Amino acid sequence: MERDELDRAIEAVLLVAVEPIAPGLLAELFEEPVERVEEALTGLAAGYEAQGRGFILARIAGGARLQTHPDLAPYVERFANRDVSHRLSTAALETLAIVAYRQPVSRGQISSLRGVNVDGVTRLLEQRGYIEVVGRADGPGQPALFGTTDLFLERLGLDSLALLPPVEDFLPGPEVAGEFELDLQASLGLGGLSGLGGETGSDDG
Repeated sequence: MERDELDRAIEAVLLVAVEPIAPGLLAELFEEPVERVEEALTGLAAGYEAQGRGFILARIAGGARLQTHPDLAPYVERFANRDVSHRLSTAALETLAIVAYRQPVSRGQISSLRGVNVDGVTRLLEQRGYIEVVGRADGPGQPALFGTTDLFLERLGLDSLALLPPVEDFLPGPEVAGEFELDLQASLGLGGLSGLGGETGSDDG
């Protein structure tokens, strides 16, 4: 396959893909070496940036996808949220921050850090697809241990958890949820965790 055709084929697949597509899958689809697909992805990403396009080719959760340029986030958010009145509550943001930085972590450990029962809010975050059970702790009852999902990385535009801001910048707790959201937004140049969409209300969901 000629390079121009490969570039166009990659663009076509990424345009219709719902989730980030792994280079290995693209290589399989196009019957091309993974190295050649990686080279094409890098070239496309550089080309879009050089052209000043309104979208970028982002590497997220081990895959690639087309998404809007970060500096256009205010316009995209205005469009996306025009009919949205509910976002993740402060309780959900606090809990999600703790899971992101302390994972794997149990409900009991989250409750100890937050000082409140978090059963309802962890169920909400599971339903939204941002956290999942990743194992079981040793000891009585073997409580479930939670970690973040690929959807969490995807919504934040991160390729891995290693790209989260240093944990010392955020001390998860009830008093810093707003700071976490604003600082994470500034650090990543994104719309912030509240843009994930969700519920408002108490820790019960």
